Amino acid sequence: MGTRWKSKDAQAEALAYPMSDIVSKLRDFLLQSIAYGMLSEHSVILVAVEAKSFHLFHRACFSQTREDTERIVLSLYEAFYLCYSLKCLTIVDQDKSTMDVGDIWLYMKSKEPRFPEFYKAYCHLRSRNWVVRPGLQYGGDFVVYRHHPSLVHSEYVVIVSSVGVNGRLRVWSDYYCTIRLCLGVAKTLLVLSINKNNQGSVTPSCLDLYGVEEQTVTRWIPEQSREDQSIVQKENN
Repeated sequence: MGTRWKSKDAQAEALAYPMSDIVSKLRDFLLQSIAYGMLSEHSVILVAVEAKSFHLFHRACFSQTREDTERIVLSLYEAFYLCYSLKCLTIVDQDKSTMDVGDIWLYMKSKEPRFPEFYKAYCHLRSRNWVVRPGLQYGGDFVVYRHHPSLVHSEYVVIVSSVGVNGRLRVWSDYYCTIRLCLGVAKTLLVLSINKNNQGSVTPSCLDLYGVEEQTVTRWIPEQSREDQSIVQKENN
Protein backbone atom coordinates (compact mmCIF):
# COMPACT_ATOMS: atom_id res chain seq x y z
CA MET A 1 0.00 0.00 0.00
CA GLY A 2 2.89 2.36 0.68
CA THR A 3 3.33 5.00 3.34
CA ARG A 4 0.45 7.46 3.69
CA TRP A 5 1.53 10.57 5.56
CA LYS A 6 -1.19 12.70 7.15
CA SER A 7 0.22 16.06 6.06
CA LYS A 8 2.81 17.45 3.67
CA ASP A 9 5.23 18.15 6.54
CA ALA A 10 4.72 14.85 8.37
CA GLN A 11 7.49 12.93 6.62
CA ALA A 12 10.02 15.68 7.25
CA GLU A 13 9.09 15.73 10.93
CA ALA A 14 9.44 11.96 11.17
CA LEU A 15 12.91 12.13 9.60
CA ALA A 16 13.94 14.95 11.92
CA TYR A 17 12.81 13.05 15.01
CA PRO A 18 13.34 9.29 14.44
CA MET A 19 11.33 7.00 16.67
CA SER A 20 14.53 5.33 17.84
CA ASP A 21 15.74 8.66 19.28
CA ILE A 22 12.41 9.33 20.98
CA VAL A 23 12.38 5.88 22.62
CA SER A 24 15.99 6.39 23.70
CA LYS A 25 15.04 9.65 25.44
CA LEU A 26 12.17 7.90 27.22
CA ARG A 27 14.55 5.17 28.40
CA ASP A 28 17.03 7.73 29.72
CA PHE A 29 14.22 9.51 31.55
CA LEU A 30 12.97 6.33 33.23
CA LEU A 31 16.48 5.32 34.29
CA GLN A 32 16.90 8.64 36.08
CA SER A 33 13.39 8.89 37.55
CA ILE A 34 11.68 7.27 40.52
CA ALA A 35 8.73 6.17 38.38
CA TYR A 36 7.60 2.56 38.57
CA GLY A 37 4.77 0.44 37.23
CA MET A 38 2.04 -1.22 39.28
CA LEU A 39 0.23 -4.28 38.03
CA SER A 40 -3.50 -3.83 37.50
CA GLU A 41 -5.14 -6.90 35.95
CA HIS A 42 -4.44 -6.64 32.18
CA SER A 43 -2.44 -3.42 32.33
CA VAL A 44 0.32 -1.62 34.24
CA ILE A 45 -0.27 1.81 35.75
CA LEU A 46 2.72 4.12 36.06
CA VAL A 47 3.23 5.70 39.47
CA ALA A 48 5.33 8.72 40.52
CA VAL A 49 5.46 10.14 37.02
CA GLU A 50 5.30 13.93 36.76
CA ALA A 51 2.55 15.21 34.48
CA LYS A 52 5.04 17.31 32.51
CA SER A 53 6.81 14.13 31.41
CA PHE A 54 3.65 12.48 30.07
CA HIS A 55 4.46 13.74 26.58
CA LEU A 56 7.55 11.51 26.47
CA PHE A 57 5.41 8.38 26.76
CA HIS A 58 2.93 9.59 24.17
CA ARG A 59 5.63 10.68 21.71
CA ALA A 60 7.23 7.25 22.04
CA CYS A 61 3.77 5.63 21.80
CA PHE A 62 3.95 3.82 25.12
CA SER A 63 0.50 4.44 26.55
CA GLN A 64 -3.05 3.15 26.23
CA THR A 65 -4.53 6.48 27.33
CA ARG A 66 -4.93 9.83 25.59
CA GLU A 67 -2.39 12.57 26.15
CA ASP A 68 -4.91 14.74 28.01
CA THR A 69 -5.57 12.12 30.70
CA GLU A 70 -4.05 12.29 34.19
CA ARG A 71 -2.17 8.99 34.19
CA ILE A 72 -0.16 6.66 32.00
CA VAL A 73 -1.50 3.13 31.51
CA LEU A 74 0.65 0.58 29.70
CA SER A 75 -0.41 -2.65 28.06
CA LEU A 76 1.28 -5.84 29.30
CA TYR A 77 3.41 -5.89 26.15
CA GLU A 78 4.50 -2.27 26.53
CA ALA A 79 5.33 -2.71 30.21
CA PHE A 80 7.34 -5.89 29.68
CA TYR A 81 9.21 -4.31 26.78
CA LEU A 82 10.28 -1.39 28.99
CA CYS A 83 11.07 -3.72 31.88
CA TYR A 84 12.74 -6.68 30.17
CA SER A 85 13.98 -5.50 26.79
CA LEU A 86 14.94 -1.89 27.60
CA LYS A 87 15.59 -2.56 31.30
CA CYS A 88 14.36 0.85 32.38
CA LEU A 89 11.15 0.17 34.32
CA THR A 90 10.58 -1.42 37.73
CA ILE A 91 7.26 -3.18 38.23
CA VAL A 92 5.62 -3.80 41.63
CA ASP A 93 2.66 -5.87 42.75
CA GLN A 94 -0.46 -4.68 44.59
CA ASP A 95 1.50 -4.67 47.86
CA LYS A 96 4.09 -2.39 46.24
CA SER A 97 6.73 -5.10 46.49
CA THR A 98 9.27 -5.07 43.65
CA MET A 99 8.83 -8.06 41.37
CA ASP A 100 11.64 -9.86 39.60
CA VAL A 101 11.44 -10.54 35.89
CA GLY A 102 10.51 -14.18 36.42
CA ASP A 103 7.49 -13.33 38.54
CA ILE A 104 6.39 -10.63 36.09
CA TRP A 105 6.66 -13.16 33.28
CA LEU A 106 4.49 -15.68 35.11
CA TYR A 107 1.90 -13.02 35.95
CA MET A 108 1.59 -11.86 32.37
CA LYS A 109 1.32 -15.42 31.09
CA SER A 110 -1.52 -15.99 33.55
CA LYS A 111 -3.39 -13.01 32.09
CA GLU A 112 -2.60 -13.73 28.43
CA PRO A 113 -2.26 -17.46 27.58
CA ARG A 114 -0.35 -16.67 24.38
CA PHE A 115 1.73 -13.92 25.93
CA PRO A 116 5.12 -15.49 24.99
CA GLU A 117 4.30 -15.65 21.27
CA PHE A 118 2.54 -12.29 21.17
CA TYR A 119 5.30 -10.57 23.11
CA LYS A 120 7.92 -12.05 20.76
CA ALA A 121 5.98 -10.55 17.84
CA TYR A 122 5.60 -7.20 19.63
CA CYS A 123 9.29 -7.07 20.52
CA HIS A 124 10.28 -8.08 16.97
CA LEU A 125 8.37 -5.13 15.53
CA ARG A 126 9.12 -2.58 18.23
CA SER A 127 12.86 -3.27 18.17
CA ARG A 128 12.75 -2.39 14.46
CA ASN A 129 11.25 1.00 15.34
CA TRP A 130 7.69 0.25 14.28
CA VAL A 131 4.98 1.70 16.47
CA VAL A 132 2.78 -1.20 17.58
CA ARG A 133 -0.83 -0.67 18.63
CA PRO A 134 -3.80 -3.01 19.23
CA GLY A 135 -5.31 -4.24 15.97
CA LEU A 136 -8.74 -5.44 17.03
CA GLN A 137 -10.60 -2.73 15.13
CA TYR A 138 -8.96 -3.94 11.91
CA GLY A 139 -9.46 -7.64 12.59
CA GLY A 140 -5.83 -8.26 13.55
CA ASP A 141 -3.71 -8.79 16.64
CA PHE A 142 -1.65 -5.65 16.11
CA VAL A 143 -1.49 -2.73 13.71
CA VAL A 144 1.83 -1.00 13.02
CA TYR A 145 2.85 2.52 12.06
CA ARG A 146 6.07 3.81 10.54
CA HIS A 147 6.07 6.66 13.07
CA HIS A 148 3.66 8.35 15.47
CA PRO A 149 -0.02 7.82 14.51
CA SER A 150 -0.54 11.59 14.41
CA LEU A 151 1.89 11.77 11.47
CA VAL A 152 1.16 8.67 9.43
CA HIS A 153 -1.53 6.08 8.79
CA SER A 154 -0.81 2.50 9.83
CA GLU A 155 0.62 0.30 7.07
CA TYR A 156 0.14 -3.26 8.26
CA VAL A 157 -2.46 -5.33 10.04
CA VAL A 158 -0.52 -8.00 11.93
CA ILE A 159 -1.71 -11.50 12.74
CA VAL A 160 0.46 -13.61 15.03
CA SER A 161 0.65 -17.29 14.15
CA SER A 162 2.37 -20.10 16.04
CA VAL A 163 4.15 -22.75 13.98
CA GLY A 164 2.45 -26.12 14.43
CA VAL A 165 -0.69 -24.64 15.98
CA ASN A 166 -3.98 -24.15 14.15
CA GLY A 167 -4.62 -20.44 14.37
CA ARG A 168 -6.95 -17.95 12.76
CA LEU A 169 -5.68 -18.49 9.20
CA ARG A 170 -6.44 -22.16 8.76
CA VAL A 171 -7.80 -22.34 5.23
CA TRP A 172 -7.62 -20.16 2.12
CA SER A 173 -11.02 -18.60 2.78
CA ASP A 174 -9.66 -17.22 6.07
CA TYR A 175 -6.87 -15.48 4.16
CA TYR A 176 -9.28 -14.20 1.54
CA CYS A 177 -11.66 -12.62 4.06
CA THR A 178 -8.81 -11.06 6.03
CA ILE A 179 -7.14 -9.64 2.93
CA ARG A 180 -10.42 -8.14 1.74
CA LEU A 181 -10.82 -6.45 5.11
CA CYS A 182 -7.26 -5.10 4.94
CA LEU A 183 -7.84 -3.73 1.45
CA GLY A 184 -10.97 -1.97 2.68
CA VAL A 185 -8.89 0.03 5.19
CA ALA A 186 -5.89 0.50 2.85
CA LYS A 187 -3.52 -1.80 4.75
CA THR A 188 -1.38 -4.84 4.01
CA LEU A 189 -1.70 -8.11 5.91
CA LEU A 190 1.51 -9.09 7.73
CA VAL A 191 1.61 -12.58 9.22
CA LEU A 192 4.29 -13.20 11.86
CA SER A 193 4.89 -16.90 12.37
CA ILE A 194 6.49 -17.62 15.75
CA ASN A 195 8.57 -20.79 15.85
CA LYS A 196 9.21 -21.85 19.44
CA ASN A 197 11.82 -24.37 18.25
CA ASN A 198 10.61 -26.94 20.79
CA GLN A 199 11.34 -24.52 23.62
CA GLY A 200 9.07 -24.06 26.59
CA SER A 201 8.08 -20.77 28.17
CA VAL A 202 9.07 -21.21 31.81
CA THR A 203 11.31 -18.12 31.84
CA PRO A 204 11.61 -15.14 29.47
CA SER A 205 15.04 -16.36 28.36
CA CYS A 206 13.14 -18.70 25.99
CA LEU A 207 12.41 -15.65 23.81
CA ASP A 208 16.02 -15.64 22.60
CA LEU A 209 15.45 -19.08 21.09
CA TYR A 210 12.16 -18.28 19.38
CA GLY A 211 12.25 -17.57 15.65
CA VAL A 212 10.11 -15.10 13.72
CA GLU A 213 9.14 -15.42 10.05
CA GLU A 214 7.55 -12.45 8.29
CA GLN A 215 5.10 -12.91 5.44
CA THR A 216 3.09 -10.20 3.71
CA VAL A 217 -0.04 -11.42 1.98
CA THR A 218 -1.78 -9.43 -0.75
CA ARG A 219 -4.63 -10.07 -3.14
CA TRP A 220 -3.72 -11.13 -6.67
CA ILE A 221 -5.76 -9.19 -9.23
CA PRO A 222 -5.66 -10.97 -12.63
CA GLU A 223 -6.52 -7.82 -14.58
CA GLN A 224 -3.33 -6.15 -13.36
CA SER A 225 -1.20 -9.09 -14.44
CA ARG A 226 -2.42 -9.41 -18.02
CA GLU A 227 -0.37 -8.20 -20.95
CA ASP A 228 -1.44 -4.97 -22.60
CA GLN A 229 -3.55 -6.36 -25.45
CA SER A 230 -2.93 -3.32 -27.65
CA ILE A 231 0.84 -3.86 -27.43
CA VAL A 232 0.47 -7.56 -28.18
CA GLN A 233 -1.68 -6.86 -31.25
CA LYS A 234 0.77 -4.21 -32.50
CA GLU A 235 3.69 -6.59 -32.17
CA ASN A 236 1.77 -9.30 -34.04
CA ASN A 237 1.08 -6.91 -36.91
